[in-house]
Amino acid sequence: MTTSFGAAINIAAVDDPNPKLQIQRFNGLKSTSNSILLSRRIHRSFSHSNSTSIVRAVSTPAKPAAVEPKRSKVEIFKEQSNFIRYPLNEEILNDAPNINEAATQLIKFHGSYMQYNRDERGSRSYSFMLRTKNPGGEVPNKLYLVMDDLADQFGIGTLRLTTRQTFQLHGVLKKDLKTVMSTIIHNMGSTLGACGDLNRNVLAPAAPFAKKDYVFAKQTADNIAALLTPQSGFYYDVWVDGEKFMSVEPPEVVKARNDNSHGTNFPDSPEPIYGTQFLPRKFKIAVTVPSDNSVDIFTNDIGVVVVSDEDGEPQGFNIYVGGGMGRTHRMETTFPRLAEPLGYVPKADILYAVKAIVVTQRENGRRDDRRYSRLKYLLSSWGIEKFRSVTEQYYGKKFEPCRELPQWEFKSYLGWHEQGDGSLFCGLHVDNGRVKGEMKKALREVIEKYNLNVRLTPNQNIILSNIRQSWKRSITTVLAQGGLLQPRFVDPLNLTAMACPAFPLCPLAITEAERGIPDILKRVRAMFDKVGLRFYESVVIRVTGCPNGCARPYMAELGLVGDGPNSYQIWLGGTPNQTVLARTFKDKVKVQDLEKVLEPLFFHWKRKRQSKESFGEFSNRLGFEKLGDLVEKWDGIPESSSRYNLKLFADKETYQAMDALARIQNKNAHQLAIDVIRNYVASQQNGKSMD
Repeated sequence: MTTSFGAAINIAAVDDPNPKLQIQRFNGLKSTSNSILLSRRIHRSFSHSNSTSIVRAVSTPAKPAAVEPKRSKVEIFKEQSNFIRYPLNEEILNDAPNINEAATQLIKFHGSYMQYNRDERGSRSYSFMLRTKNPGGEVPNKLYLVMDDLADQFGIGTLRLTTRQTFQLHGVLKKDLKTVMSTIIHNMGSTLGACGDLNRNVLAPAAPFAKKDYVFAKQTADNIAALLTPQSGFYYDVWVDGEKFMSVEPPEVVKARNDNSHGTNFPDSPEPIYGTQFLPRKFKIAVTVPSDNSVDIFTNDIGVVVVSDEDGEPQGFNIYVGGGMGRTHRMETTFPRLAEPLGYVPKADILYAVKAIVVTQRENGRRDDRRYSRLKYLLSSWGIEKFRSVTEQYYGKKFEPCRELPQWEFKSYLGWHEQGDGSLFCGLHVDNGRVKGEMKKALREVIEKYNLNVRLTPNQNIILSNIRQSWKRSITTVLAQGGLLQPRFVDPLNLTAMACPAFPLCPLAITEAERGIPDILKRVRAMFDKVGLRFYESVVIRVTGCPNGCARPYMAELGLVGDGPNSYQIWLGGTPNQTVLARTFKDKVKVQDLEKVLEPLFFHWKRKRQSKESFGEFSNRLGFEKLGDLVEKWDGIPESSSRYNLKLFADKETYQAMDALARIQNKNAHQLAIDVIRNYVASQQNGKSMD
């Protein structure tokens, strides 16, 4: 295909308010005819001359000739891969336990990362993590049971529920990759596009409500996922030897993908939207309904919100753009960012609008330095007005102003709920999304026996759906025996906490996250007890082992971001409804010193907060300078504030005896008492008193 490297160069030359974040165009993706067409259309919108649309070499140029922009190594790998096939298709066949650098990058597009156990010294023991693609977190019964089996047969015996409503299967050896991949494919599953420089899993509320707006949100998530699924067949060529899997797509998806009336597509390419180079970096989309922020809508490249009329009939969508979490330590030019309003579109236009946004990023996102390749940096450089104007050229219409929406609320959907169609669903808390041991057995038993379908949540939890009322008691009993308790029996700190896997398998981890958060949460609860906060009170805590932000720590009221061995950067100021970005409070806080920072903050929150003021809101109101002074001047809880916590105990002597036993287990009296009560309830639970 003939390409033009000079087309539309003037777009990058528009004055940039932030030269540190200058967006360098990577041209050469579009066919010459479409590049010229789009170049002229966009130049006219900015009153630029059309004369420089194509750079032509002459013998004695008056100005330096245009040179091809610098590209990252990954861009070269993509270009030479024959649409993400080579050399991966050869590397997986040799006897080595690992694959080469190019294949390591390409296998991400297939939904896998190569890893090794960082706890082990000496030679590396390589394995692969596989991530599924489940729009809206929907998992058919058959696929769940297959994933459960694969974890035992080829993984490390656990399933990991992710913050993007998917499974991660760790510990798969290279020799077993093809078997595992083909098994997933043959059982209604896919890992295609779960990683790599393309659209990732599309989020939607996991609650299987029969309400019109929830059903429409899930349908829209499915359609967007289908629209942006790679079309060139590389995934099936590599893992099932080119076997064809026919899926029936809605006609509106096919029509939107094939439409090229505004120069969005690569004509005659096996990848009409992505071309040979795909996107500059990962791309994340979420769909939800008004007030339901279970999907962390503002952390996505595109956030889509259903807008309905007074009768509850969906009419269109508000669209938000430019969110993203990843950053790099000690590089202030990298940062987390919240999505901002782009505009409103009628419901029939949503696929065309999403496609236009994706193409704007494809054509203008940086491809020289991957640290700046996300859509948020293009928005930060251009500003929303310019981004909107350029996107409208690909959309072919003007965006309408966003419709007014109610306040956002985080919804976990834990516990028992009516679906609205006569059936029930049950949301279950899973600490850090790690399904293992007795919990794994209990889930398997219930899902298999009652032929239940599953939804995975963006908070690493799981929902069992389509449950008959008559099954509720027996299901509750089996789940409780496996440690899957109803939310009122779980520490509120745990209910909203999240952590990424980090050590031992993540190659990017700087310190612990999943393995470290259980102790951190216990210590926070002990601090709560010490300063007089009640058991039902909580803060949103998220922990990551590096600054990439997989567990979205920059939205937490208290975010701990690994910045060295056993060390965290502390972020404060997020809110419970996930609408405010946290900020850096302190760097390089050793894990053993967390109490020195957090205890004074919790103490003063308890005593100085306003009515119903969350910890994040309190932190923002006082300001970080004042909070820093409170930490620096902290000399322990004033003696007059110390009290025995007698609420769980009949007398002081009982409290002291329990406290002595608790210290042996590195707990306090309150924690041990609650654990005893929880264990008793779980062992005696017959489902009779469950909601």
